[in-house]
Amino acid sequence: MSKIIVAGLGPGSPEDMTPAVLAAMRDADAVVGYKYYFRFVEPYLKPGCECIDTGMKRERERAEQAFALAEQGKNVVVISSGDAGIYGMAPLLFEMQRERAVSGLPADITIEVLPGISAFQKAASLLGAPIGHDLCIISLSDLMTPWSLIEKRIRAAAIGDFVTAVYNPKSHGRYWQLYRLRELFLNEGRSPETPVGIVRQAGRPEQEVTLTTLGDLDPEQVDMFTILIIGNSQSYIRPLSNSPRGGEDKEQRAVFITPRGYYSSLPPTGGVGEGLSHPSLGEGMGVGPSIMNESFRTILSEMQHPDVPRWRLWPLLHAIHTTVDFSMEECLWMDERATEIIYNKVADGSLKHIVTDVSMAAAGIRKGALQRLGIEVHCYINDPRIADIVKSPDSVGRHYSPPSREGLGVGLLTRSQACMRLAATEYPDALYVVGNAPTALFEICDLVRKGALHPAGIIAAPVGFVHVCESKHAAKTLRNIPKIIVEGRKGGSNLAATLVNAILTYDDAATLTPGRDL
Repeated sequence: MSKIIVAGLGPGSPEDMTPAVLAAMRDADAVVGYKYYFRFVEPYLKPGCECIDTGMKRERERAEQAFALAEQGKNVVVISSGDAGIYGMAPLLFEMQRERAVSGLPADITIEVLPGISAFQKAASLLGAPIGHDLCIISLSDLMTPWSLIEKRIRAAAIGDFVTAVYNPKSHGRYWQLYRLRELFLNEGRSPETPVGIVRQAGRPEQEVTLTTLGDLDPEQVDMFTILIIGNSQSYIRPLSNSPRGGEDKEQRAVFITPRGYYSSLPPTGGVGEGLSHPSLGEGMGVGPSIMNESFRTILSEMQHPDVPRWRLWPLLHAIHTTVDFSMEECLWMDERATEIIYNKVADGSLKHIVTDVSMAAAGIRKGALQRLGIEVHCYINDPRIADIVKSPDSVGRHYSPPSREGLGVGLLTRSQACMRLAATEYPDALYVVGNAPTALFEICDLVRKGALHPAGIIAAPVGFVHVCESKHAAKTLRNIPKIIVEGRKGGSNLAATLVNAILTYDDAATLTPGRDL
């Protein structure tokens, strides 16, 4: 029985051809293919082997020629670059075999496919490890596939968060399709910081390797010999000090990584150039931290705007994780770099005290973090001195005068206000955290404006229906104090505590591994 071997040559370099393909070449009586690829196989052919070229875009004629030669009893090898089953000759030959059988032509010719290294696989190896998770391959050539269908596939890849390898991204007459792909990915929520690898002439002397981001991708730098790999939401770039890549006299000093999930952690944000290292869960980490890591991964994938600065993203992840409320993206207000500024005071040792308005807020702050950082939490709500201060507002600190009597009622201080009054005399430089009482936040504002209090920062998350929004508006007016405020009626002690935890663990934000100190 005659046989046609369909062989994938790989990207073109001899070391990337499989032993099976090389053996088939040595035994071939005839090789059918596009002439450009003959240069890769000629050194392995036996004397007298025919090399038959049918020309560019003549795949059907190429297949017919292969069957005609096989009918003559010759050992025929049909060559394709990369893998013959991926945009190659293999599907066409099997379809033609079926067509011949229906037409009554000889059907005793078998087809054997020898796999080769695909261009996307070679490109991936040059970039690092970008295809470590679910991926898809899309060709932008609309010669045999309507663009409307290609566009549906592009949208599906973007929505499904697939790592995406892009074949045929551009040609002389097909110049706009890659622009449209980029637009669709961004419209479907893929971050502009998503890593993109551009590999031209993979495995050949002309090889070029470039790393960029989806936002910075320039389709004008791409040609028909290029493969693109677009990362998913977990992909990231890790700079290396010595990692030669690319063709002659070229180096690629970074690797593109899409984690499989062995470390149950999230990649760093920021895309290329921030010098971030990949997170590590670490052996022996318990189930709780693993669940929290997985929760953060889920939150990040479902956020409407995950590409915010790290100082905003880190407390946002904590807030959404605690409340299961994605509206936190809209109502969590922060001064510029507030998380980072407050954490720097923790890191340099100048912030050693935290004051909360209620015990529940204090209870939610991670004890492991407090112990690790040498920070004490103070809540005065049950302090025996508070009752006297409530009765005699002038018994401690400056004379009490409410910022606005209208709607607040008249009379004595609330317990929460008295707590802030007493705290100001003992820890005026503390981080002040309000998770319950708007009157406590009003008192903090009043004390700051009178010079009796100068907090390292303010977490404002009072909750309820009376004077809650007004207290937060008042807090926003305080200058030169970094603040994180939950706008509107929402808030609560658990939310206030988790925002404190986000600050205390901000050094973990670079790798987005939230499980420390649990």
